[in-house]
Amino acid sequence: MFILDAHLDLSMNAMEWNRDLRNDVPTLRNLEKGMTDKPDRERATVSFPDLRKGNIGIVVATQIARFVKPDSIIPGWNSPEQAWAQTQGQLAWYKSMEEAGEMTQITDKKSLLNHFNVWNDGTPNDKKPIGYILSLEGADSIINVSYLEKAYHYGLRAVGPAHYGPGRYANGTDATGKMNQNGIDLLKEMERLNIILDATHLCDDAFWQALNHFNGAVWASHNNCRALVDHNRQYSDEMIQALVSRGAVIGGALDAWMMVPNWERGISDPKKMNCSLETAFQHMDHICQLAGNANHIGIGSDLDGAFGTEQCPYDLDTIADLQKLVLIFKNHGYSDEDIKKIFHQNWIDFLVKHWD
Repeated sequence: MFILDAHLDLSMNAMEWNRDLRNDVPTLRNLEKGMTDKPDRERATVSFPDLRKGNIGIVVATQIARFVKPDSIIPGWNSPEQAWAQTQGQLAWYKSMEEAGEMTQITDKKSLLNHFNVWNDGTPNDKKPIGYILSLEGADSIINVSYLEKAYHYGLRAVGPAHYGPGRYANGTDATGKMNQNGIDLLKEMERLNIILDATHLCDDAFWQALNHFNGAVWASHNNCRALVDHNRQYSDEMIQALVSRGAVIGGALDAWMMVPNWERGISDPKKMNCSLETAFQHMDHICQLAGNANHIGIGSDLDGAFGTEQCPYDLDTIADLQKLVLIFKNHGYSDEDIKKIFHQNWIDFLVKHWD
């Protein structure tokens, strides 16, 4: 099954974790033996070879750099200008991977469909570039709203206004409060440029405000269900239904603390907590039941989003194992047509509808 994964922090892994993603996962793990600076060292799941092995030919790939005040307990950059510079370094990495033939940027309907056809032409994947749609996770690095057009011109096509905590344009996970005027101005400029609003990470106040003020395309690249894991990072049933009414697609995420209740970072074990790909199915199936169809879910794995095998489904070793999820949906009675929608077609149709 061809897979489109709508959320991968590839440049963060390359630039901040110092992973050369042209290596396969076993090589990445071996290169990190003995490292202790990050909790997921030796536990990587994502690489270009493993994306190809898993027939994951299109990804939504992020830039990410948070602005924080100097006394913040959340890591980040102490000025918007520093955060912007960090995203530009990440952009340079994507461009270098394009030059190396590893990736190709997708920015419009024509490049999307052309790349999809290349990956489904029946030839081996091992030499095919990974198609990527550029997204910004948290808008703190947009120095002012005029920078959004600069970003659009280098290929930015989706923006999540918030990440964790309070943000310059919107408040995110574990924060509360509505957007100020600069956040509303950001939404209007996104609408003008036809940049997708990624509702992921918006706190409840900002979520409802954004839906009220933004008339463009909305998706949620990586979100699970509050009904199954009661935390503000997840969507309530009411929020899911509001997204469905807007024609959104919601990507199922594979971070264990979003999948099972009572997860304790650095302590809980996926096997002992019974966190499996079946658990991911339960979240995605819940959305299907609320929507009454399979038209509004997809994959947004967030694998290696600052966690590795210590905090993802125990039956997933590398991202190529997303193919196991296909069989789980089939075993639960989902039709071949619905499975195709879930693993790529919903995202493709969404983009075809909203892009020129």
